[in-house]
Amino acid sequence: MKRKRHTPEQIIRKLRTAEQLLNQGQSVADVCRALEVSAPTYHRWQQLYGGMKATEAKRLKELEQENARLKRLLADAELDKAMLKELAEGNF
Repeated sequence: MKRKRHTPEQIIRKLRTAEQLLNQGQSVADVCRALEVSAPTYHRWQQLYGGMKATEAKRLKELEQENARLKRLLADAELDKAMLKELAEGNF
């Protein structure tokens, strides 16, 4: 089965649909089948995006991407710093 990536907006839309279906008395398994996702995926989405609005989820995703970029920059700077320290000590 091909893996499909969902945007935060799509996830929130599906969670709203799931909430409506659950309120109608359907089981979680039936809801997952209707949403075309597995039960672990549904529960992970519920944990991450439950109660969020689409704009909040989009902002969260942007912040996560910015955080990852900043971590890479810090790692590069620390590596450069370590190389310069070795050169200054003359241990090469």
